[in-house]
This record gives sequence, structure tokens and C-alpha cells, in this order.
Amino acid sequence: MNLYDLFVKPYESYTYLQILLEVTGTVFGILSVYFSIKKNIWVYPTGIISTLIYVYILFNFGLLGDCLINVYYTTMSIYGWMLWSKNSEDNVHVEVTWATKKEWFFAIILFIISMLLVTVIYYYKPYIDNHFSLKGVNLGLYHLDWANWLDVLTTSIFLVGMWFMAKQRIENWIFWIIGDFICIPMLIYKELGITSVQYLVFTVMAILGYVSWKKSFKEKNTVKT
Repeated sequence: MNLYDLFVKPYESYTYLQILLEVTGTVFGILSVYFSIKKNIWVYPTGIISTLIYVYILFNFGLLGDCLINVYYTTMSIYGWMLWSKNSEDNVHVEVTWATKKEWFFAIILFIISMLLVTVIYYYKPYIDNHFSLKGVNLGLYHLDWANWLDVLTTSIFLVGMWFMAKQRIENWIFWIIGDFICIPMLIYKELGITSVQYLVFTVMAILGYVSWKKSFKEKNTVKT
């Protein structure tokens, strides 16, 4: 399969509105990561716009499991926005730190719960895709392919990453780096080429974010000592 088949051909059947929405969601997603690197509270309003657009896109593509997860992302973004507002001295920027052992324990629990939750969503996906009707539907995980299982994994990774980011913990970038990188082939397989490029950009930006937040924390503690 060549690059045309991967990134162009799927869009031949899309409407201009679908393409415009995916491009807009991608742009606001990149802006969100940029503001996150800068420890700027605008990470959340731009991120909310992006996730809401993807809620609409995924719903129309019949990817209702993914759609429900993006609803969760939007909710977490609102939570993070409130938390950053509370902890920001200038109402724009925040200070960052490393996570405690207690927070890591909670993160592990959150990851396990997320894995179970997303698996349950996929278990009922035939019922959801059938407009919430059990008529002629067989529940189970038989319909999952490798991309769906990757989605279960990456969704759990991202949920932990979002929680760490809301808590202003440097480790959030580690989860974004891993999750973004895994998402690239998954999104190509789902024929969302523009979004797969977005996640390639996200991977690079997440690495820069990790370096930036780590440097910021080091400089702050050097000044104190």
C-alpha cells in the first residue's frame, strides 16, 4: 500500500465538512499541546474544542467507543482547567513537579480501571453501533481487531496522562509520548490519515514538553537552593 492509498484515497469519499472538521480538530489539538509545553492554561480551552470536534467525527464514523472516551477527555479537560486556575498565581501559568509515590499508586489503579472500562465499552459496542438495540446483536469482544486492542491500551495511557497533567506532574509527558507513538499506525489503519500525522507531531511535541517541564523544575529548585 502506497502513501496515496494511506493518506489521500480515504478522503475521496469524505465531504468537505468532514475534512474541515478533522483539520480543525487537528489544529486545535496541536495548539493544546503547544500551550501545555508552555505551562499555559490555554491548553484546556483549545483541547476542549479539539475533543468536542472529535466526539462529533467519531460518532459519525460509528466509532462510538472512541466517541465516549473523547467525552471523558472533555470532562477531564474541564477538571484540569479548574485545577490549573486554582493553582496559578497569574491565572495563566502553573508550576510543575514530579509525582509522589501515592500519586503513582493512584495512577496504576486508574490505568487498570480504564483498561477494564474501555474493554467493557468495546464488549457492548455491537449494541451501541446498533442504535442501542439488542435485536440481532451478539455481544462480546470477537469483533475487535489489533487496532481496537491498541485503542484500549492507548486510551488507558492517555487517561493517566491527562490526570498527571491536571495535577501538573512532569510524568504526564511520558504517557503522552508512549500513547501518541502507538496511535500513529492505529489511526492510519482507521483511515484517519490527517489525524495520524497529528499524532506524529504530538509525539515530537511531547518529547519537547518533557524536556521543557523537567528543565523548568530543575531551574526553579536551583534558584531556591
